[in-house]
Amino acid sequence: MKHTIIDPSQLELSDKVVTIKRVTKTVKGGRNMRFTALVVVGDENGHVGAGLGKAVEIPEAIRKGKEDAMKNIVTVALDENKSITHDYIGKYGSANVLLKRAPEGTGIIAGGPARIVCELVGIKNIRTKSLGSNNKQNVVLATIAGLSALKTPEEVARNRGKSVDEGLALFPQGIKSLRKEKIKWLRRKLKSLWLNLPSVQFRSIKRLPSPWDFVN
Repeated sequence: MKHTIIDPSQLELSDKVVTIKRVTKTVKGGRNMRFTALVVVGDENGHVGAGLGKAVEIPEAIRKGKEDAMKNIVTVALDENKSITHDYIGKYGSANVLLKRAPEGTGIIAGGPARIVCELVGIKNIRTKSLGSNNKQNVVLATIAGLSALKTPEEVARNRGKSVDEGLALFPQGIKSLRKEKIKWLRRKLKSLWLNLPSVQFRSIKRLPSPWDFVN
């Protein structure tokens, strides 16, 4: 995917601190303590970025994190309802974040790290679900990776040499990939539930519940 350089000085950015962690390094003379701040910046109009800052003092770590976030700003495609243009799964490391398009009036249904990213992008209606790691840094970066990979109908039509009307028919909804991810997640949950059953009598059931039983 081609990365477009965005000038942060042309944007009215606001920032939020996602997490602050204390990091200790043991050396010969003792322990050195520093702080790491994860900061997200956005203009609430389709631009967002995240960065890390490390320093001895918390304010300095936040300032460095904000500067780093400004260097990593990406553009997000939004529709007329202030939602995303299509469903997608953002991935970063072991974190997978499911992003689902939502109609007007839904609001932001998301956890803490993903909610901060969605608010600073300017999204008003979206449904999200974290399917992998709950590490806040990975969740934030997975959410931004998913949002930056969204495409508009015009982009799809232009890439395939079609008109916009024909492009809408080709527009990626990601249904198959979303169903596969949901099935994998349900399969893991069912397996852990099956192994932790307290009574032996339930294990005499001939068949394990299938993930397809829970997918409409």
